[in-house]
Amino acid sequence: MGFKCGIVGLPNVGKSTLFNALTQTASAEAANYPFCTIEPNTGQVPVPDERMTKLAELAKSKELIPTKLEFVDIAGLVRGAASGEGLGNKFLSHIREVDAIVHVIRCFEDGDITHVDGKVDPISDAETIETELMLADLESLERRTENLVKKIRGGDKEAILQSELINRALEVLRDGKPARMVELADDEVKAFKMLQLLTAKPILYVCNVDEESAATGNDFSARVEKMAEEQGAGTVIISAAIEAEVAQLDNEERAEFLADLGLSETGLGRIIKAGYDLLELITYFTVGPKECRAWTIRQGTLAPAAAGVIHTDFEKGFIRAETISYDAYVEHGGESGAKEAGKMRLEGKEYEVKDGDVLHFRFAN
Repeated sequence: MGFKCGIVGLPNVGKSTLFNALTQTASAEAANYPFCTIEPNTGQVPVPDERMTKLAELAKSKELIPTKLEFVDIAGLVRGAASGEGLGNKFLSHIREVDAIVHVIRCFEDGDITHVDGKVDPISDAETIETELMLADLESLERRTENLVKKIRGGDKEAILQSELINRALEVLRDGKPARMVELADDEVKAFKMLQLLTAKPILYVCNVDEESAATGNDFSARVEKMAEEQGAGTVIISAAIEAEVAQLDNEERAEFLADLGLSETGLGRIIKAGYDLLELITYFTVGPKECRAWTIRQGTLAPAAAGVIHTDFEKGFIRAETISYDAYVEHGGESGAKEAGKMRLEGKEYEVKDGDVLHFRFAN
């Protein structure tokens, strides 16, 4: 089960620098000119989780295998992308393939780094990207409306429902708002996701500030935070330049470097965690002497589907899940102690896996 976050933004806002630091590679060329990223670069990034260290210590696990998020560095969009300007259409299709959007916004002045519009205005930059995505959604929905006419006349119930959702989305988009602002009933969410709208994807705004503002932010980032709050979106403040330096350091040097800057955690760690939250993901663990491993599932996943993340045979032959909460596992010194204290539960097919559960699946071959 893979989860992708697409890194988007205007040219020269620090996307590729951020991606390089995020994946600790130099696979994306970071250059001071527009469109230096042509094909989307993809990297898998481990999700920081301090719980793994404690679990592995108690189980004497030889190896720690964290869960991962996939980040995709998508080339810079420009005004007119929805109608094919720049390299627009191609990159809009790349955005359509991700689960969430990480929108990098330039929040620093630097005469040596060209801004595509000639001035730094983070709100205008955000609106440029959002507008292009909304225009692409409008075009997509209007085409679908035409294709549904015959089916609706024939009384196709699925087409009628789809048409209702499309009309509500069109109303919101024509009002200049993203599709994620459409109000949905619980039983409409799945059908709405099937529309694959760009502006329906959850979004995280990443404010790329100068090094001096990395700990506190600045006036530019404050404006973005206000905008995001009004939209119900998240924000993270980072300095891509600092993160690129941090990525080259070992753990001890990294902690000292961050402390000197007044930072307790890397911006990249915050982005990864925020991306995890953005996609409504949780982690469960399998723990033993060979390995301690983290697995990613969506909130609300039932035990058989959670088992299927490890192997499809586990889901098909699911019998039960031996379940210990993280807190109980630690409090009682590991699996044996938790069992002796009566803290291991046998959960069936209707069990909704909780964040931090330590699971052992029983299944029939």
